[in-house]
Amino acid sequence: MLKSILYKEWIKIRLVVWIALGLGLLALINIFLKVRHDILFVDAANYWYSFLFRGYTYFSVLKFLPFVIGLAVAIAQYFPETVNKRIKLTFHLPVSENGILIKMHAFGAVILLALFLLLLGLFTAGSAIFFPSNIIRASLLTMMPWFLGGMATYFLVALILLEPMWIFRGLYAAVAAGFVTIFFTGASIGAFSPVLLPLALITLVLSCVVLFSGYRFRKGEM
Repeated sequence: MLKSILYKEWIKIRLVVWIALGLGLLALINIFLKVRHDILFVDAANYWYSFLFRGYTYFSVLKFLPFVIGLAVAIAQYFPETVNKRIKLTFHLPVSENGILIKMHAFGAVILLALFLLLLGLFTAGSAIFFPSNIIRASLLTMMPWFLGGMATYFLVALILLEPMWIFRGLYAAVAAGFVTIFFTGASIGAFSPVLLPLALITLVLSCVVLFSGYRFRKGEM
């Protein structure tokens, strides 16, 4: 049963995942080709100086990629379930309703997390060719809120899509839009470092909110 559920979820999101991976790789290739070009023309020391003291971010093209990926994966996974309330068929399987929803949600979150970690790992490996460790660390700390924002987007869009009442969907969407912008607020290099742990904890809590909409969906609140 578990394998069948997970396979069904993979069928829904696999195209989005491969496209997201391709876009991520293209973005990374673009970043490091540009870095190589700029270092050849302005010298590595001057390039590092621009990063450390002038706030230049060579990886800014990645800023909204996690948001787009999280949004796309959530829509691909949960929108088909809302068409003609198809998810009710899943809830009628002879297993725990909450258990099914948790497995579905956990699968999507794990796939998304694995994709983000892969992109961050490739970014770190590519950066190590051109930059010292302190610049790489500062870069990762600066990017971390963006990837947490991608996870938060996935969790909140799942909440919105499974909500059976349009008025509540609109309310959730308004709150989510205001909240997610926090992760993408412009700031200096590494400025979000002191609040990364709270942001990570909030994102973890958000992973559970889909259960509320799932409960309302099951009970037929319309």
